[in-house]
Amino acid sequence: MDYRRLGRTDLMVSAFCLGSMTWGTQNTEAEGHAQIDMSLDHGINFIDTAEMYPTNPLTKETQGDTERVIGSWIEKSGRRHDIILATKVSGKGYKNVRDGAPISAETIEIALSNSLESLNTDYVDLYQLHWPNRGSYMFRQNWTYDPSGQDSAETEDHMLEVLNSLDGHIKAGRIRHIGLSNESTWGTMRWLQLAEKHGLPRMVSVQNEYSLLCRLYDTDMAEMTQHEQVGLLSFSPLAAGMLSGKYGPDKTPEGSRRSITSDLGGRITDRVWPAIDAYQAVADKHGLDIVQMSMAWCLTRPFMTSAIFGATSLEQLKTILDAQDLKLSDDVLRDLDTAHKNHPMPY
Repeated sequence: MDYRRLGRTDLMVSAFCLGSMTWGTQNTEAEGHAQIDMSLDHGINFIDTAEMYPTNPLTKETQGDTERVIGSWIEKSGRRHDIILATKVSGKGYKNVRDGAPISAETIEIALSNSLESLNTDYVDLYQLHWPNRGSYMFRQNWTYDPSGQDSAETEDHMLEVLNSLDGHIKAGRIRHIGLSNESTWGTMRWLQLAEKHGLPRMVSVQNEYSLLCRLYDTDMAEMTQHEQVGLLSFSPLAAGMLSGKYGPDKTPEGSRRSITSDLGGRITDRVWPAIDAYQAVADKHGLDIVQMSMAWCLTRPFMTSAIFGATSLEQLKTILDAQDLKLSDDVLRDLDTAHKNHPMPY
């Protein structure tokens, strides 16, 4: 297993991070525990969750159940110190948590207290803002994204309030480090500038979507990572399962994510199937499993700290874990570059 530094901290996280968002809906508590045990046996030390999980579907009734699955594992195993644990506070507009209240010092206090109780721990290693109050271009919102209504002074006041709140929780020992999610380059830089100016905690990571099919991070965000050492924690490195080969235009396995969310969060388009076919052809040409090829490719990216994956079965999990030591040849990488140029922005 490859371990990489989390931002400018002294934490070394596994290059693959175990995602948890299916635990409590698509997966039972026992299945979640089994996934954690298998992952740790294969060198994973990093687990990511969020207060709003599980997903597929998202409901008010199940909100928080994923953290409780992890908390029961911690209680049962006694292995809290064997994992680096990340969670997130939900942001503005998500009605299932605090009726959609925006992130603030007040909501962070409530959310963090609830998460610590659910996770059965006194601290989290990485506490992330799930998305900005001002909005985000992630989740296919890039097609209509318009920041012209944003107020920079209002945003700065909000950021300072949040940083001061997080600073208090860090000093109290409830949080070790802080990070972002679904953020832009401008947003990330403002968080960093304000932290430096006011002597407040520095954001160490950003969790955005990234895969062979979704490469918005490749330009400005990549440059930010290079100069600021705020590394990417990529979610959906298999494009919500689309890079597994299990889906087709008229092919949806029973119990799969697509059987619950038909468009996979806007990822199903007419352009996506030819793109998937092109990546499958690269895998076939070089005798590779498309899942393992896609995961291994993520680790070749210079801005990648850890790729967050999810699985709904131990068989799927084992396939992903076996990709940890896969090294892609220059020929494979060239063919993947060609496929990307032929099929850019498929959703």
